[in-house]
Amino acid sequence: MTRIFDPKDRVIGLSGSALDVVMPMHLWFGPGGQIIRVGPTLAKIAGDQDLRGRDLFDVIHLRRPRAGKTLAQILSLQGARLSLTITGCENAQFRGVVVAMPAGAGGLINLSLGVSFAKTVEERGLTLKDFSPCDQTVDLLYLREANLAITRESRNLTERLQAAKLSAEKQAQTDVLTGLQNRRAMDEALKTMVDQPNPRFGLMHLDLDFFKEVNDTFGHAAGDHVLAHVADILRAEVRKTDIVARVGGDEFVLLFRDCDDPDLLDTIANRLIARLEVPTQFDGKACQISASAGSVLSSKYDNPTPDKLLNDADVALYTSKNRGRAQHTLFHDELMLPVPAAR
Repeated sequence: MTRIFDPKDRVIGLSGSALDVVMPMHLWFGPGGQIIRVGPTLAKIAGDQDLRGRDLFDVIHLRRPRAGKTLAQILSLQGARLSLTITGCENAQFRGVVVAMPAGAGGLINLSLGVSFAKTVEERGLTLKDFSPCDQTVDLLYLREANLAITRESRNLTERLQAAKLSAEKQAQTDVLTGLQNRRAMDEALKTMVDQPNPRFGLMHLDLDFFKEVNDTFGHAAGDHVLAHVADILRAEVRKTDIVARVGGDEFVLLFRDCDDPDLLDTIANRLIARLEVPTQFDGKACQISASAGSVLSSKYDNPTPDKLLNDADVALYTSKNRGRAQHTLFHDELMLPVPAAR
């Protein structure tokens, strides 16, 4: 009677290259326990160490199920799910399955990455090409790449939104013509400075003299040129920590941090006035202006408030204009006279 051969018992011969494609993370060991062949991905994970020729039990460390260190005991686990690590790659957790080779010729352990796959993939620079298309790790890598792409896009979107928000906030606090801070920005900065314990700063209100004449004589384009020129001078004459704001058509407020020296404020104001009096050229015409200024020192007040400081600086400014313009006045109580002055 002819015996029907059970297909399950057939032995298939695979070349090493075919084995690498089907099981790129295999360990093939001989009957004596020495490793004969290592899949390319497993070799990549192992790094500089060559696993071939080494004793199987010097390379693998079985965590579950527990078994002794004999080939017979390892092969007795055929078909069971193994959990193990490899010497030199202790941070990588592997899952595996072992099968015996025909005629006692050793065995084959096929491995895949466990929960540590993401870290191992990143550390060893693994890609989809390093895994069998049937390996579940491929799906995990797809998901990981998709999550990374979503995370990157989300981060980029957040950064763009944050940049747009900061840009909008900056624009909302910037004078378009001069690039200086505007009244809103100055109000916020002044409130912050006043709210500090024992605030020490100087506030200067500066108004251009003869600016109307420039506008009336040479036109608004010339006036815009003059305002931009004034902004450049003000920026150049203050520290980076100070604040310069355009708060009206030809009015400016300067906030000097950590300043309670009246002589220093007077020196700065006179230097500004001297520079502003130098004519600036527009379309071949000399635009001549000057400036008047009034200042206050926060340290001279028991309880300074923004309104009080601005009001007193304005009184000092009008005093400068009434005295003939092109000068600076530091506020004191005797100046509390509501005397109007032509700008």
